[in-house]
Amino acid sequence: MKKLIFAVILFVSIHMEGKNIEKATLGAGCFWCVEAVFDQLEGVISVESGYMGGASKNPTYKEVCTGETGHAEVAQITYDADVISFGDILAVFWTVHDPTSLNRQGGDVGTQYRSVIFYHSDSQKNIANEQIKIVDAEKLYDKPIVTEVSAAETFYIAENYHQEYYENNKNESYCQFVVRPKVEKFQKMFKDQLKK
Repeated sequence: MKKLIFAVILFVSIHMEGKNIEKATLGAGCFWCVEAVFDQLEGVISVESGYMGGASKNPTYKEVCTGETGHAEVAQITYDADVISFGDILAVFWTVHDPTSLNRQGGDVGTQYRSVIFYHSDSQKNIANEQIKIVDAEKLYDKPIVTEVSAAETFYIAENYHQEYYENNKNESYCQFVVRPKVEKFQKMFKDQLKK
């Protein structure tokens, strides 16, 4: 077992060497939708569903669903910044959810489903705020952007069954009627940026 773990670590470190690795943490409603979209983007190394932005430590899905922990459902995206920029990631973010809807995405209601960008650097913060100004100024939506821009906090990875949820549960009704339309819209709009 130790040999296997060492081999995996070695493989990952060799393949990460020389890459400009960064993280983006985004909330855009249910994290199953967000993960399913960003997993397909060229330059994205991994996407993990989890929780951020609340007061309680080690929250569970059941606790976050009450809306009382303060956490948002988020996708933490690890990406190669030499392949895809944070600005490009946000371009996808704006199109795969409604950033004008306060604490709600479709039938998912509560602060845990808020639109939020948790920035990991001043550069990310500035890019996020600048894009919000542009999107509002260009009136790309009928209503103003309500997306929260906050400093990244502790990321709590969600339970195992939430990871790769869409990939593993495509026949479930939520995946069929909520996740799949978002994925298909994304694939049409960003077909040139999908992983080969």
